[in-house]
Amino acid sequence: MMDQRIDESVYAIFQRAARVSVLTGAGISAESGVPTFRSGGQSLVWRGYPFEQLSSVATLARNPTLVWEWFNYRREIISRVEPNAAHRALAQWQDDFEQFTLITQNIDGLHWRAGSRDVIELHGNIWRVVCQACGQRSEYRQVPLQQNPPRCSCTGLLRPDVVLFGEMLPEEAWQRAVEAASACDLFIVVGTSAVVYPAAQLPVIAKQAGAYLLEINPETTPLTPLADTTILGKAAEILPRLSKRKSTH
Repeated sequence: MMDQRIDESVYAIFQRAARVSVLTGAGISAESGVPTFRSGGQSLVWRGYPFEQLSSVATLARNPTLVWEWFNYRREIISRVEPNAAHRALAQWQDDFEQFTLITQNIDGLHWRAGSRDVIELHGNIWRVVCQACGQRSEYRQVPLQQNPPRCSCTGLLRPDVVLFGEMLPEEAWQRAVEAASACDLFIVVGTSAVVYPAAQLPVIAKQAGAYLLEINPETTPLTPLADTTILGKAAEILPRLSKRKSTH
């Protein structure tokens, strides 16, 4: 079933759900003004470099200054945007269900700013850093950078605490996400085509475990044939409508 409207059956499933897991991607933050870096299968190029190269382990090792210039650019954009109605709706949902798990591929921290708790960040957080010498992790909100590359109190080089191209997802976050997908009765995919692995496995895991799979995206994706229902539209318009309906029953 695929429609821009919300069918009564979806409201009923939403109402009955006890264990809900949600996977969000770049699309939800794009509605706040955060660039997605991919469009029509093409990658964004910044200063002549594709973003996959700028966000890679190899470039970090070879030219940390360039990597930090790129992340400084991204941090400056994110610092100017606000969570939208979809982020806020998800923050509300965490108190509406017996069990609620929010999993995100985004690194912008907008879910936290909207009030979500215990977000599983598969790809890390752009507002955290990790020292490459001592391994200490900390919040780092300096925008713009006063030193490039920034350094730890131990004088070691800091790097963004995000998953770069060429790295594996953090094991603990991934295992928690798999467990949540395996145990939910409703799995909702919001603002992501869910084609980037291993995150793309989560909707499949949920569906195979018996969960109802709901997709909310502005257009159809490779996930659409697997979904029980696809609602086409903006997350900031659709998610609050589900929240409102939930609270009136």
